[in-house]
Amino acid sequence: MRLNDGLVFLSDSRTNAGVDHIGTFRKLNVYENPGERVMVLMTAGNLSISQSIRQIVAEKTNSQGHTIWTATSMYEAAQILGDAIRTVHDRDAEELNKFGIDFNVSIIFGGQIKGERCRLFQMYSAGNFIESHDENTYFQIGEAKYGKPIIDRVVSPDSSLDEAAKCALISMDSTLRSNISVGLPLDLLLYDTDSLAVSRFVTIDETNQYFQMIRKSWGAQLKSVFEAIDDPIWDAAPEATTNVLSSRSVHSQPVRVPPPPALLSKAPVVPRQTLAGQGDDSEQAQQHG
Repeated sequence: MRLNDGLVFLSDSRTNAGVDHIGTFRKLNVYENPGERVMVLMTAGNLSISQSIRQIVAEKTNSQGHTIWTATSMYEAAQILGDAIRTVHDRDAEELNKFGIDFNVSIIFGGQIKGERCRLFQMYSAGNFIESHDENTYFQIGEAKYGKPIIDRVVSPDSSLDEAAKCALISMDSTLRSNISVGLPLDLLLYDTDSLAVSRFVTIDETNQYFQMIRKSWGAQLKSVFEAIDDPIWDAAPEATTNVLSSRSVHSQPVRVPPPPALLSKAPVVPRQTLAGQGDDSEQAQQHG
């Protein structure tokens, strides 16, 4: 997340090649020269590709003779990272394809170089990238869909780092509960604008007190809010105006698929029901009338 106050990074550490082959590899790497620059790189996708890119980017030199350690801007550093991605692609993609393996990697890259503002980029497998702006203040890679809604509702450029960190942990907990490919421990890094050094960092495992509080209280609060919302009213009278899901004045019908004609011709005939003895009683009534 890129905020007015700085940057927030959060990653899990689980990789898997199936439900019976799960490993733990840390996905957050820091490139720090205190007082001059701090850059953070997080990866998702094929682990072997990610590790190769991380190894190459630390030494990759562009046409101006710059590395990410000497790049004059975060944009130039992102270009150098893109070149490293393409280097690994040119070397490995064709051979991986022979074994049915796609060249699959996603990267979040952000930080600050002295003399410019904090910047945040999302890198793609082709080595191209986009940058975060106020209209889109965060990026997610990997299993993003489960934890996205809470960030969309809560985080804005004006959010404090602590608020954003809390939101990120809630978002990650939602993903942990819904997808086994994401797992503890988590790496959480907060960077304060213009500090040019890692401000706050913690590795979170299942014993972390704050994260356990998040897991318990968030679930309880969600249930409480859910239970406080009224149930819908079906087939409401036309004058009803509250909690109406369906109304008698508006007739909705599903799209029905008709059964085959052969089934229609074999439909059971329901016999007409009569009251036992109704005819006899009627006749008796006429006779005694």
